[in-house]
Amino acid sequence: MANDREVLKEVWDGKIPSKFIVDSEDIEVDAFFVLLPRVSYLSLTIEKIKKHFQRYIEKEDEIWFSFNSIPLKFHIPIGVLYDLIGSEHVLPWQINVHFNKFPEECLFKFPNKDVIESFFMNCLKEADFLKHKGQIVSQMQKKEHKQLFLGLQNDKFDQFWAVNRRLMESMEQENYFKFIPLRCYTDDGYSYMQKLICPLTEKGQKKVLKDLLKELSTPVLKAVGAKTHGVEVPLDAELQWLSETLSYPDNFLHLCLIYE
Repeated sequence: MANDREVLKEVWDGKIPSKFIVDSEDIEVDAFFVLLPRVSYLSLTIEKIKKHFQRYIEKEDEIWFSFNSIPLKFHIPIGVLYDLIGSEHVLPWQINVHFNKFPEECLFKFPNKDVIESFFMNCLKEADFLKHKGQIVSQMQKKEHKQLFLGLQNDKFDQFWAVNRRLMESMEQENYFKFIPLRCYTDDGYSYMQKLICPLTEKGQKKVLKDLLKELSTPVLKAVGAKTHGVEVPLDAELQWLSETLSYPDNFLHLCLIYE
């Protein structure tokens, strides 16, 4: 089980200074500055942004954001979005706000918090199935499911980890997960790949990031590194430790791959 509280808290507390501006020459309104939690989603921070730009919003579900003309996906964690397409630019991260022409061909709408909560819990269930065959989430009470979501929504580390620590425990009588919940993002910005990755080799040795990169490389693209939470991961970092310590609240390890 992940027990390095200082590392877990440091990851949780990661914030991105951000500046939201209106993408229109016809509207003059002051920019909105905010520290966006890396581990959260734009869909959970949108109410603060809506409040600032309220008088310009005609339809609540039409507001969306972009960076360098790239729509920002509501269901990808904020930290992953920034590491993929924003980290090469000067802070604060300048994000454009749009009030119409919602790009439904590339963005999902999250009309209310119930939909966001359902999406988040489905991610947790998928991760738990990979790690524990779904045994942990299924044994939790509904109030514990709710506590996980509220902890994320309200940015409450202790509230969230009081329940999430159970999801980070290893399989019975073992020190490892069955598979590592993993999403690896390619260099085109948004596409990610998922594979069944065991934390141990066939010989029972601990797999490290270097082993994973070999499995993910292709004859065309060779992955030589990976970044998560804004830092490049050491090649000798054990996958089990990474999953326990650096996974996002959805319990997936989100890695932005670095290619030759």
